[in-house]
Amino acid sequence: MSKIVQCVPNFSEGRRVKVIEEIVGAVKRVEGVKLLDYSNDESHNRCVVTFIGGPGAVLEAAFQAAAKAAEKIDMSKHSGGHPRMGATDVIPFIPVAGVTMEDCVEMAKMLGSRLAEELHIPVYLYEEAAQSPERKNLSDVRRGQYEGLIDAIKEPARKPDYGPAEMNMKAGATAVGARPPLIAYNINLDTDNLAAAKNIARAIRGSGGGFPTVKALGIMIGETGKAQVTINVCDYKQVPLHRIFEIVRSEAARYGVAITDSEVIGLTPLDALIDAAEFYLQINGFNRGQILEKRLLE
Repeated sequence: MSKIVQCVPNFSEGRRVKVIEEIVGAVKRVEGVKLLDYSNDESHNRCVVTFIGGPGAVLEAAFQAAAKAAEKIDMSKHSGGHPRMGATDVIPFIPVAGVTMEDCVEMAKMLGSRLAEELHIPVYLYEEAAQSPERKNLSDVRRGQYEGLIDAIKEPARKPDYGPAEMNMKAGATAVGARPPLIAYNINLDTDNLAAAKNIARAIRGSGGGFPTVKALGIMIGETGKAQVTINVCDYKQVPLHRIFEIVRSEAARYGVAITDSEVIGLTPLDALIDAAEFYLQINGFNRGQILEKRLLE
């Protein structure tokens, strides 16, 4: 079986198309890597890139993209709606075929060491690669964001796993980890009431007493002037998209707010959408073998 790893780095640039294309180009130039998708959000000021390949090629592509981001992005001048702490904010490795989560953890360690040594970027290991329970959750690693980490990085508890305990003022810091597939899912509201969006996000995320495998924030979208609940679904099998959507709908109604639409950022497993279709269409006795494209691929 071929060894395939997926990598989904997030970069703190969603407005300058030329810079985004240069970062994506650094990925595409690595032999043995297949670019699957990339998308940007101007309000978030963030770009998400998805590519796959063998472990060695994916590792090299991740480094080259991070190097280009460090060259082109100045975090001291960055602003956006999404939490961030570095030009390359986060780099997760995801096992797809012929590799284990442990293999991806080793890749995270190798990349972290190289980013620190060659680019002088402080690196924190997170999720399955975390070296302590306190760093498993990305939001804990990124607490305070770029601005807060400038001083906090000097504290013993916030010392990076690789690199000096000093912020790279231009490139910031980067979180590198290994994890299962994640769905980046946003729900847009018909209100400019940011407090309502934040309360809704708190109700569904694990740290607020909601679902342990869901992370969520309430933010404003500059282009629309409306609030959004931006969500990371870390395990869609435990908490399907339709359940999140319905709870957000219910919570929003408390504030006299409605959902306008929702969006998936980047790629998503087909099963996650099929689960939602089964729920809303109330299909009885449906099985995945009835999907035409699935049968054709088999």
